Amino acid sequence: MLRQRFVLDTTALTDSLAWEGEGAATICEGMSAILDRVAEGRLHLGISCYIPYPSVYSEIKDFARHNNCSSAVLGKVDTWLVKKTPDRYKVKVPSKIFYEYVDYMRSRINKGMNISEEAIWESVSRCITLSESGASLKDMKEEIERETVGSIIRKFREKYRAALRYGILDSAPDIDVLLLAKELDAAVVSQDLGIQRWAEQLGLRFMESRSFPGMIREYMNALPGLPVDEMEEDRMV
Repeated sequence: MLRQRFVLDTTALTDSLAWEGEGAATICEGMSAILDRVAEGRLHLGISCYIPYPSVYSEIKDFARHNNCSSAVLGKVDTWLVKKTPDRYKVKVPSKIFYEYVDYMRSRINKGMNISEEAIWESVSRCITLSESGASLKDMKEEIERETVGSIIRKFREKYRAALRYGILDSAPDIDVLLLAKELDAAVVSQDLGIQRWAEQLGLRFMESRSFPGMIREYMNALPGLPVDEMEEDRMV
């Protein structure tokens, strides 16, 4: 079998559907189960799983600590995931990608601006309607802050976040995942839509986080001389 390389982002270990598919009930159990799959792939299939260092590595470690995961989970992260810093100076990215990204970001920013304008007009309209009741500003102040402006701000934040974060690269770890995959000619494992979109633009192989453990499981099922029930017993010990 051709040995494969994968570059994982944080969602490869933290996506709920990924670890629920492994029968885990908590995030810590899920991370441990997925790392066990990675270990099986490494030992029996020669699969190598990389994470960008220190960006994604730090995210995963912080996530595990924040959720009070045991030192055993952190130990598996250090043991089975290869930490590597992408060569940001030598990895070649087509200039067309930068052009398309700038153009894409411009359209997203314009969409965010339209959402902001809509929120302002709605807020003004509601305040005018309240003022027509004849009540004093002091009497209306609490209602304006809590019911009118407060609800508009909450709705604005949801729409604005969706407009500016959907399908974009919004962090250094996201970029590191793509650069490292490009450098290693590896497949990207992520549930992030921004990473997925730009992995496609870079011509990188891509796999959703929730499908990754199942892929290793299918490889293991097809491996001669290693019955599935024995593998599952080993994981339960």
